[in-house]
Amino acid sequence: MLPDILVVDDDHYTRTLIDQLMRKTAHVHLADSGQAARALFAAHDFNLVLMDQRLPQDNGLDLLREFRAQKPRMLAILMTGYADVRDAVAAVREGLFDYLTKPFDDLEALEAVIGKALEFDAAYREIDSLRQRLGAEHDAPVLVGQSPVMERLLAQLRQVAGLDTTVLLEGESGTGKDVCARLIHRWSQRADKPFLEVNCGGLPESLLESLLFGYDKGAFTGASQSTPGYFEKADGGNLFLDEIADMSPKLQSSLLRVLQNHSFSRIGSTHIRNTDFRLICATNRSLAAEVKAGRFREDLYYRINVVALTLPPLRERKGDVLRLALHFIDSYNTKFDKVCGPLTPAAVQALDAQPWPGNVRELQHCIERVVALQPDGPIDVSHLQLVCESPAPTVLAKPGAADNASLAYQDARAVFERDYLKRLLEAANGNMSEAARLSGSPRQNLYVRMKRWGLEVNP
Repeated sequence: MLPDILVVDDDHYTRTLIDQLMRKTAHVHLADSGQAARALFAAHDFNLVLMDQRLPQDNGLDLLREFRAQKPRMLAILMTGYADVRDAVAAVREGLFDYLTKPFDDLEALEAVIGKALEFDAAYREIDSLRQRLGAEHDAPVLVGQSPVMERLLAQLRQVAGLDTTVLLEGESGTGKDVCARLIHRWSQRADKPFLEVNCGGLPESLLESLLFGYDKGAFTGASQSTPGYFEKADGGNLFLDEIADMSPKLQSSLLRVLQNHSFSRIGSTHIRNTDFRLICATNRSLAAEVKAGRFREDLYYRINVVALTLPPLRERKGDVLRLALHFIDSYNTKFDKVCGPLTPAAVQALDAQPWPGNVRELQHCIERVVALQPDGPIDVSHLQLVCESPAPTVLAKPGAADNASLAYQDARAVFERDYLKRLLEAANGNMSEAARLSGSPRQNLYVRMKRWGLEVNP
C-alpha cells in the first residue's frame, strides 16, 4: 500500500513538482490553502505533510502545530524561503522532521528527505502496532525488525516452533536469543504449558544441579523440604538453557542422560521420574569450536544441535536500528512517564554509524539512559554523545577509500557529502558565505545540508 502525502502550498509549480516526483511511490494530495489542507487532513491519515511556511491566510508553522496537536506522531517537513530559515530551525527543535528551502535545485535531495521521512513514519507505525499487541497480550515477546536477515529469522522461528524438536540458538551477546526462545514457546504446541529459563553461566555447578534436578528433604545441609527442579516443572512445556557452553563437564554428562532417557532422579533420591520437555539452548560461543577445544562434550553437542539458528548481530541488520530505537523510546517514555522524542535526522545518522558491539542490549541501554537523563522533546545527536557508550561523533569519522568501496552507492555518496561538508566548514573557518564561495553552491542550500548532518553553523 502506497503512503499518503499531503502537500500544502499556494504555488502551483511547487505542488506540481512534488506531485510528479512522488506520484509513483505515494498517493499525493494537494492543497493550495490552509482551509483545503484542514479538510484533507480531517479525511485522511497522512504519512507525511509537506507545508509551505507562508500561506495566503495562514502561517504554515501554526497550521503544523494545529495538526500535530491532533496527531502528535505526524511527520512534517516545512518548505520555506531562505529568509525564514531561523524559524524553520526552531521548528525542527520542536519536533518537525526537517525543512527545505525553496526553490528546489536538487530534486534527488528533495526525494531523499521525503523518503527518509516516510521511513520514519513506517517505523513509527510498526512500533505502534507492536505496542497495541503488547497491550492486548501482556508480557508477549516482541522481535523488532524488518531487515531481510530478521525476516528470514522470523520465518525460521515460526517453522521451528511447530516442530517438537530441540533448538540451538547461536549468536553474539545481546542479539535477543532469550526473546527468540520465548517466541518459540509462544508459537509452539506447548504454549499453554510452562516456560522455564535458566542461565547456565550465572550459577555455580552445585546450585545449577539442584535447580535443574531438584532435591529431596535432607539431601544436603539446608534441604529442609523436598523441592522439584526445572526438569520436573517443565514437563509438557519448554526449558530454555541459556549460555549452555558454560555448563560444567559433570552437568553436561547428566543433561545428556536426561535427554536420552527422558527421566531423572532428584538429588538425594533413587526414585526415577519421567519428564517430557522440549529443550531450547543458547550460546554466544561456537559450540563446534568448544567441542574441538575439548570444553564441550561431542555427544551432547550432536544431541542438542538438531535445529540450529544463528541470530545476526545488529551491525548486519540494516535499517533495524531506527525501529529498535523508536521501540525503546516508546517503552521508556511509558516507564518513566516522559515524552522524549522524536529522533532528529542527525541523531538517526549517529545511531546508524555505531558498531554496537553489545548489539540490541547496548542500544537498549543507550536509549534508556537518554530518556532517563534528558528533558522531554526531540532527541538530537548531542544527547546521544552524553550517554551512549560508543560516542556518536563516529558519524563524522573519515572512512578510507577501501571502506567506501564496500558501501552501496547511495551510502557511499552520503559518506562523501558528510565528510566533504565537514572539511569545507573547517576550511571556511565556520563562515557560511566563504563556504558557499569555495564550494560554488548557493548559501541557503549549503546551510540546509550542513544542518541535516548535524554540523554546527550560524545562519
